[in-house]
Amino acid sequence: MEQKSQTSRECRICKKTFPESEVVPAVLMRPNIADEIRKEHPDWSADGYICLHDLNHYRGHYIQTLMEKEMGELSEVEQQVIDAMKEQDFIASNSNDEFDSSRSMGERLADKIASFGGSWTFIIIFGSVLFGWIVLNSLFLARKPFDPFPYILLNLMLSCLAAIQAPIIMMSQNRQEARDRLRAENDYQVNLKAELEIRMLSEKVDRLISQQWRRLLEIQQIQTDLMEDLASEKELSENSSTVSK
Repeated sequence: MEQKSQTSRECRICKKTFPESEVVPAVLMRPNIADEIRKEHPDWSADGYICLHDLNHYRGHYIQTLMEKEMGELSEVEQQVIDAMKEQDFIASNSNDEFDSSRSMGERLADKIASFGGSWTFIIIFGSVLFGWIVLNSLFLARKPFDPFPYILLNLMLSCLAAIQAPIIMMSQNRQEARDRLRAENDYQVNLKAELEIRMLSEKVDRLISQQWRRLLEIQQIQTDLMEDLASEKELSENSSTVSK
């Protein structure tokens, strides 16, 4: 079987040769992006081709300029979105896996203790221990209880347990807040990138529609001229036939 040779094109920016599927005709570029290119390449014109890597690079420059005009100085999160658009990288990620992979041994232990302390299993076990302690010191060891009423030793143990459990639960809650912030940041990046891509797509569609309308008007004007020419030729032929008669 004969292999079909793919046409190669040279990028006017990097001067490298790429397959035709990896370049875009310069005439199809939006004027705003062409203006961004002319800032670094004043001799840029609508002739030739531009590779996708350079096109994405200048698209990112244009979006960054647009966002700085609308929002002022960009934050680190917004800059990451711009960089992802320049490199055409995916920005969505599983924040839970990313967050869990960075946990230390102490943080994992704190999460497990907080999870166990907020379960029905802990409540049932803890209630059973309290009930057994009270019954043991009130009935079975009524004459010589090791912790007589009002159960001072039990109160001391409960106070120590509360003093230890409270900071562990707070550690776990702080980690949950950090997880929520990471998830919200990821959602914001994804939504911002989607909004920018939709805006760029909308501008492209508007430009294509305007070009299509101009071409339709040109075709209509050509058809009108042809009809006028045909009408004039018909009128001349009728006049000539009348004169000949």
